[in-house]
Amino acid sequence: MDVAGKKAIVFGGTSGIGLATAKRLAEKGAEVIAVSRDPSKAGAVPSGITLKKCDVRDRAALTDLFRECAPFDILVSAATGGDRAIGPFLEMDMDGYQGSFDKLWGYANVVRFGTEHLSENGAIVLVSGTPARRMKPGQISLASVGAAVETMVRGLAREIAPRRINVVSPGFIDTPMVPLQGKERSDFYAKTTAENIIPRAGTAEEVTQGIMLVIENDFVTGTTVDIDGGWLLA
Repeated sequence: MDVAGKKAIVFGGTSGIGLATAKRLAEKGAEVIAVSRDPSKAGAVPSGITLKKCDVRDRAALTDLFRECAPFDILVSAATGGDRAIGPFLEMDMDGYQGSFDKLWGYANVVRFGTEHLSENGAIVLVSGTPARRMKPGQISLASVGAAVETMVRGLAREIAPRRINVVSPGFIDTPMVPLQGKERSDFYAKTTAENIIPRAGTAEEVTQGIMLVIENDFVTGTTVDIDGGWLLA
């Protein structure tokens, strides 16, 4: 796919990986609609990007957004859906664990209601996470949700063909999701990535390169691309 002249919708597109993806698509000539619950987080955006407000858990609002923006060629979701529970499962607040699956429901809504407006040769990309296949202590909710997302995509690939759908699975990425600042932030990333083959946090732009790969390569569908610094092998 040559993205120049194509229309793309990026959920979670006003921060972190989603914003980096929206900017990259716009740089390559796509018309981009960046969507989140709080578009003000994006700050100043380059030309070619339009900001929209929508919660991926709100099916009615999402349906209206898709109808307004249809048709389109590229659909990306990096929206987390809400807070995620961290910690040992046997000590976990089960409302928190259940709430972690808002990411899955959000992705399911995006694909369910967006695909009908996607061009015949369009591409969908969802952002999962490395804990889906190799979790660290306290990450069982992240692993559960990520595994569900990746399984859903493998099942959908044949069903929605010739449209394509893929997952990009990041490891530890330096994004605004981590609120720490200064030395505390750098120490956190140094500790959490020390065992990786590439012992540092990734960048949103590095994840975006993986997202662009599965958008632009017409021979890729139903697969997961890992951008993780070697987390799976550590």
